[in-house]
Amino acid sequence: MADSGGLGAGAGPGAAQRALRAPLTLLALGLVAYCLCALPGRCPPVARVPAPAPAPTQLPSAHRLPLASGPGRRRFPQALIVGVKKGGTRALLEFLRLHPDVRALGSEPHFFDRCYERGLAWYRSLMPRTLDGQITLEKTPSYFVTREAPHRIHSMSPDTKLIVVVRNPVTRAISDYAQTLSKTPGLPSFHTLAFRHGLGPVDTAWSAVRIGLYAQHLDNWLHYFPLSHFLFVSGERLVSDPAGEVGRVQDFLGLRRVVTDKHFYFNATKGFPCLKKAQGSSRPRCLGKSKGRPHPRVSQAVVQRLQDFYRPFNRKFYQMTGQDFGWD
Repeated sequence: MADSGGLGAGAGPGAAQRALRAPLTLLALGLVAYCLCALPGRCPPVARVPAPAPAPTQLPSAHRLPLASGPGRRRFPQALIVGVKKGGTRALLEFLRLHPDVRALGSEPHFFDRCYERGLAWYRSLMPRTLDGQITLEKTPSYFVTREAPHRIHSMSPDTKLIVVVRNPVTRAISDYAQTLSKTPGLPSFHTLAFRHGLGPVDTAWSAVRIGLYAQHLDNWLHYFPLSHFLFVSGERLVSDPAGEVGRVQDFLGLRRVVTDKHFYFNATKGFPCLKKAQGSSRPRCLGKSKGRPHPRVSQAVVQRLQDFYRPFNRKFYQMTGQDFGWD
């Protein structure tokens, strides 16, 4: 009589092979799902430009009135938050939008990485209108790791100011994985993706790991922009001292320090600062539910291996920027 826990006497070698292939198939499906999730997204829809009003009937030129177009005009951004993903870029953008002299695009246009073929006129049409003395700002964190982005931004304006929010690359990679896992529950484990062949060499082909090689990415940017055009914001200090980091950003942008510690309070549930209620609002404002999500458990051995891997890259980054971010 066959063992009820086995394949059965009549199962044969074909059934055994199928049973062995099953877990491999599940792993492959998980990897495919991750790859699909990591593919570059589509360009945002083209901004709708109102059709021009019909030409007025024959009136004397003195009676022709200019068409109203709203206050201010659309300009190319004078400053960009170019990185990095899961570093705190959304928080920084929301904090800066409190400033009356900052007008920022809320969504990420991905112009300099995904949509460049649409042209600069399209890009400018996305921007909010600004008055003289106001700064236009946009945020797309993937610019920092896009090889073509520095040249393209320099071609738009060599005077562009560049803001990079950086975070401990190990913590950043785990946060990146947590975000993808929330969208793709069948994803392989963090250590399966982070290392080749089990616990072999660190897999720098995986974007969650590659993004954290800040020194390599910055080296590409320095071919086009001097270091004086960059401000490097600590993602950790943006949590522990948001007013201090935002103050540095306001100085860098040539703005008055309007956003101060009176605008923030610490949300213990989310684990990061939120904005106190604005004038005319009934409640405080925090980032969305996707921010501050719990991280999956990653063993200390895996964390230590990644810390050892990133250490020389971190030290090179400290030397290049003149800032020690304290990740080692």
